[in-house]
Amino acid sequence: MRPDNIQAVSEYQTRVKKIREKLKDRFGLPEWRPILQPVDELISTILSQNTNDVNRDAAFMQLRMTFPDWYSVMNAEPALVIEAIRSAGLSNQKGPRIQQALREITAFTGGEITLDFLKDMERENARNWLMDLNGVGPKTAAIVLLFSMGIPAFPVDTHIYRVTGRMGIRPVKLSVEKTHHFLEQLIPEAYFYDLHLNLIKLGRDFCGARKWYCDRCPVIALCEYEDKVLA
Repeated sequence: MRPDNIQAVSEYQTRVKKIREKLKDRFGLPEWRPILQPVDELISTILSQNTNDVNRDAAFMQLRMTFPDWYSVMNAEPALVIEAIRSAGLSNQKGPRIQQALREITAFTGGEITLDFLKDMERENARNWLMDLNGVGPKTAAIVLLFSMGIPAFPVDTHIYRVTGRMGIRPVKLSVEKTHHFLEQLIPEAYFYDLHLNLIKLGRDFCGARKWYCDRCPVIALCEYEDKVLA
């Protein structure tokens, strides 16, 4: 689908609207976990990579309990940071990435640990600034922008990538990175928040990677997946 094909875009958005309404009818209006400050969200999302929410939160809490502030994290011995976030897994990678991100933030701001300057940038410039940080990909950047800064972006995690491919609302062979751009171009920004969260719930509860329960799926009538399981 080409975004400049007005009729195709209109038909696509009509279908996405129907999907969104079906998901809202089943799951309601979702709420993101308690909103964090942008730097906190950045670090929390780095911790979330390749682990579950419980381990992410445990590591984030331990980091905050071990160090009084982000300056202390930035200047700490790397081994101490690694130990504090061990429950998140891959701590040998995530610890140095967090410390380096904090250094790059302070270098850009002249010593302040804040991401408020991103609010003055165009969305793509803000996204690119975040993605220039080691370990920050399009999903992490989009989460920080959308949920912590109120800047419209559509994060694509493994669940969203899977269900959008199965349902036919993205080209099946489109890469994860390009899916961010594709969905942001075509889905109305007003849908980003609740549709992101409800698609994740759909993927977790009905449309798993190994098992999927199409007979219970709230959007089965709008799904183009050829390998439906109906019993």
